[in-house]
Amino acid sequence: MKKGEIYSGTVEYVDFPNKGIVSVPGEENKVAVKNVIPGQKVRFMISKSRGGRYEGRLLCVEEKSPLENVKACGHFGLCGGCIFQTMDYGEQLKMKSAQVKKLLDKVVTEEYVFEGIKASPKCTAYRNKMEYSFGDEYKDGPLALGLHKRNSMYDIVTSSDCLLVDSDFDKILKCVQEHFVKSGLLFFHKVTHIGYLRHLLVRKAEKTGDILIDLITTSQAEYPLEALAAELQALELDGHITGFLHTYNDSVADAIKNDRTEIVFGQDFFYEELLGLRFRITPFSFFQTNSLGAEVLYSTVRDYIGTTKDKVVFDLYSGTGTIAQLMAPVAKKVIGVEIVEEAVEAAKENTRLNGLSQCEFIAGDVLKVIDDIADKPDLIILDPPRDGIHPKALPKILSYGVDHMVYVSCKASSLARDLVTIQEAGYRVERVCCVDMFPMTGNVETVVLLSQQKPDDYVEVELELDELDVTSAERC
Repeated sequence: MKKGEIYSGTVEYVDFPNKGIVSVPGEENKVAVKNVIPGQKVRFMISKSRGGRYEGRLLCVEEKSPLENVKACGHFGLCGGCIFQTMDYGEQLKMKSAQVKKLLDKVVTEEYVFEGIKASPKCTAYRNKMEYSFGDEYKDGPLALGLHKRNSMYDIVTSSDCLLVDSDFDKILKCVQEHFVKSGLLFFHKVTHIGYLRHLLVRKAEKTGDILIDLITTSQAEYPLEALAAELQALELDGHITGFLHTYNDSVADAIKNDRTEIVFGQDFFYEELLGLRFRITPFSFFQTNSLGAEVLYSTVRDYIGTTKDKVVFDLYSGTGTIAQLMAPVAKKVIGVEIVEEAVEAAKENTRLNGLSQCEFIAGDVLKVIDDIADKPDLIILDPPRDGIHPKALPKILSYGVDHMVYVSCKASSLARDLVTIQEAGYRVERVCCVDMFPMTGNVETVVLLSQQKPDDYVEVELELDELDVTSAERC
């Protein structure tokens, strides 16, 4: 097989998160092809060939998989959002569970309890946040507002009727797009860095129905937003708009950044409820994108943690403090550490809102902050970003030697890497459970209970060795 050659083959299985392993008739080597489904017959081009390992770029699906029995939305395959939308949801769960177990079985050194996967309460219309981009679907095409095309940095698909969100998102997207098509304003071009329109951020609470809308632009033009505000307020929505904001971002990076934010109408926050607690959420503060799924996730974490009575708990990478507040009612103290200052301020506000005095939140990098915390933890909760725990921070965390830790991971491959170091420090993987927070996509949350091996365990081994009359040199 050589780079640029085209082949057809059958997808044998899919490794986390979306790497299909394809067998080709007459060829000994397998090829890794992304964005495929087990059982599909696919046509692909070899994109990388190195050391007997091959990667291919999907060209088309020649034959559907027997697992595909769900009608897809009109954007499926073009939009980069969903991968497994045409699969039965039960089959998605089986596949994700097997993917995570396969990764962990390679690194976990002792027997552990794998509890499978818990489904999301909703497998469609579950997202409470969308970040839409302005652009065009093809070069010099009409203004589009939506999600990136699959495998494209530039082209945008106007993702109306998206299955991952409810109809309020679609109505808001359509309203904003049509307004700016008429305005004649340019979108921000990633190469020339010229243009006004950048992103549209929409957040909606599952429980309260609160909606927050934020238009992100450059400062390259001055455009009155009163007319758009009136159009948004006139929409017939199931929820209710609590605020419409205008954020300026002149960074050249293709990411939502906040230089400054102005309120067009309403307020710059909304409320959501989880497991009996109330949370005040600002435009850019972290909050799980699947509210009902988050309740399943946090209930699992709470079950793994057990009692926190009279304990000092560290919640590292705490976000807006959701887990910390769930642990706080009977804990002696909960200390959360989060690098995003806005999230920390939201966490502090939420503890006041919920009447929890046992929580303390610190803004800063776990790697730098942890040395300055006077308290010593009895229990540690880890909920790091996708890349996992910084390799220099992990030894500091492990040096506390707490009896138990709970690791919450949104990227199983990062979890598997960190577990190697954690086990080398004397911790054992006790229980693992997956929670599907992201139906139709390749992502999944994983919760792991870790326990420190007691000194008595090692004493018992020493006694056994002494009985066998093994010398110290032989033991080493």
